Amino acid sequence: MKAIWNNQVLAESNDTIVIENNHYFPAASIKEEFFQASGKHTICPWKGEASYYTLVVDGQKNEDAAWYYPNPKDAAKEIKHYVAFWKGVQIG
Repeated sequence: MKAIWNNQVLAESNDTIVIENNHYFPAASIKEEFFQASGKHTICPWKGEASYYTLVVDGQKNEDAAWYYPNPKDAAKEIKHYVAFWKGVQIG
């Protein structure tokens, strides 16, 4: 699987985990040069608190377009150290 935005591969892995129709990529598979920490956080009742990244590719920003659970609840412990995408990031 690949995560692509602005004609750039952001992550690539054969070991994604699919939860709620989202592919979660292992953190080791992301190209860190395209990720900036964001101050955004949201709460999922069963996964816990999500943190976000803003994507930066060729000077263009996609705010809060990737998320991860640094300390997921037990029900979602399998996605610790995994990153998912939205906001126009193509997964395929």
